[in-house]
Amino acid sequence: MSDRIEYGNLMHAAMRSLIRTVLSDVAADGLPGEHHFFITFDTTHPEAQLADWLRQRYPSEMTVVLQHWYDHLSVGDDGFSVTLNFGESPEPLFIPFDAIRTFVDPSVEFGLRFETQDSDEDEDEEDEASDLPETEPHDNDTGNGDAQIVSLDKFRK
Repeated sequence: MSDRIEYGNLMHAAMRSLIRTVLSDVAADGLPGEHHFFITFDTTHPEAQLADWLRQRYPSEMTVVLQHWYDHLSVGDDGFSVTLNFGESPEPLFIPFDAIRTFVDPSVEFGLRFETQDSDEDEDEEDEASDLPETEPHDNDTGNGDAQIVSLDKFRK
């Protein structure tokens, strides 16, 4: 038993549980209204599964968008899988909840950020997005609802 309560770890577990619940609801019923998600994750996480060409292009982190087109969204205890379209190329992904760095729903200005263990900042911090993220189109983006890679640097301190 530890000699202190690990509030940061408990908060991260609660925030990941919230993401799991939201994604499970979306998998069952679809995205309601204008809701959509920007999810940034660590591509070096040992359990993250993505195509080799995506891992080479995004060697440390990647942001995906669940909005107009996604397929096969399935949520488990440890992560979720989804197929996204990258420039007319559907690619399956598995994103462990432990690999998620940010989760943002700009339609309601809601965001979560997970601090890394080597960060000097408090681990139990939850950010609410006050500005919508700026979108950087994917090189192969056809503009027809395909997945987009975005920068969420506005949400970083």
